[in-house]
Amino acid sequence: MRKLLSDIRRCTVCTKHLPLGPRPIVTAHKEAKIVIIGQAPGKKVHQTGVPWDDPSGKQLRKWLGVSDEDFYDETKIALIPMGFCYPGKGKSGDLPPRPECAPLWHGPLLKQMPNLQLIILIGQYAQHHYLGDKKEKNLTETVKNYKNYLPDYFVLPHPSPRNRFWLSKNPWFDENILPHLKKIVETILRQ
Repeated sequence: MRKLLSDIRRCTVCTKHLPLGPRPIVTAHKEAKIVIIGQAPGKKVHQTGVPWDDPSGKQLRKWLGVSDEDFYDETKIALIPMGFCYPGKGKSGDLPPRPECAPLWHGPLLKQMPNLQLIILIGQYAQHHYLGDKKEKNLTETVKNYKNYLPDYFVLPHPSPRNRFWLSKNPWFDENILPHLKKIVETILRQ
């Protein structure tokens, strides 16, 4: 695992597409029980080198019901984005994750984590990649039908502050889905 993570962190496959240059952000460990697959690091995370070190990460930890200590304990939770480097700014937020990363690195990473019990897929890019035709017609319907993907996957919207409108429009997420997510995560981490 150490060599693989070192190779990923030295990756320059899509350098010419990255406005701030490559800085792959990933944490994983052979003992990890949960893997969180998000989109790509934002500009702040690119600068700090700490995954989910932003308002989205704070919200995600709240959704999961975990402390910063547990969240950043790579023997418990692996943090693997669809695109490992900051992709740059688009018209309404960051650009999509670079398409090279997941096909190149996800398989080898997941193979080296035999204790995985749950993969949390955050946002449409992760859900499209992992669920393919099994996902619903849109993110809202996919999240509503989250039980269809258990026990392997738990699907979530992105916890970005930009999604305030989605969250206010879909109170069932906070009322019904988050309690179930917290219970599953707590059970896994206690083992």
